[in-house]
Amino acid sequence: MNTTEKVTFTVPTRDQVSENNQAIFDNLHKMIGFVPNLYAYYAHSETALADYLALQNRKSSITNKEREIVNLVTSQINGCRYCQSAHSVFGKYAGLTEEQILEVRRGSASFDSKLNALVQFTTSVVENRGRATEEAKEAFFNAGYSQANLIDVVIVIGDKTISNYIHNITEIEIDWPIAVAI
Repeated sequence: MNTTEKVTFTVPTRDQVSENNQAIFDNLHKMIGFVPNLYAYYAHSETALADYLALQNRKSSITNKEREIVNLVTSQINGCRYCQSAHSVFGKYAGLTEEQILEVRRGSASFDSKLNALVQFTTSVVENRGRATEEAKEAFFNAGYSQANLIDVVIVIGDKTISNYIHNITEIEIDWPIAVAI
């Protein structure tokens, strides 16, 4: 391959994936009205889409709103426009306003001290590759979070980092309303 040629990545259609992945496509279409391109891309692998959705939808000790905050912070730091866009939509479903979503993406949550501690902790974990500062850990626990919450936050960071990296590598088309750039 010529080094100046850009590698292109394709999003498979339903007919191009396995029967198992076709069934998942059908369920996604029923649940959200379409199959997001990033999820469809996972279907190039026989097992990745099911595995990823199982990880993403696992029971957790943190709320949906807290999960979306972790998703938004992680996606912002990792520079993933696809996930910033998708989780701006999901953040609204979880009860965040547009202004709150933008504030979280900028690195704070002045509207709620506990959620602000979550934003700061998540930021510290992602920016420091898991080596959160003592201040961020202390603020997280002082805000009322538990060690179980810490584990679940890190699992969400890991889940979101997978998608951030997949999109950052592939740059597949964003099929969500595009999030405001900040």
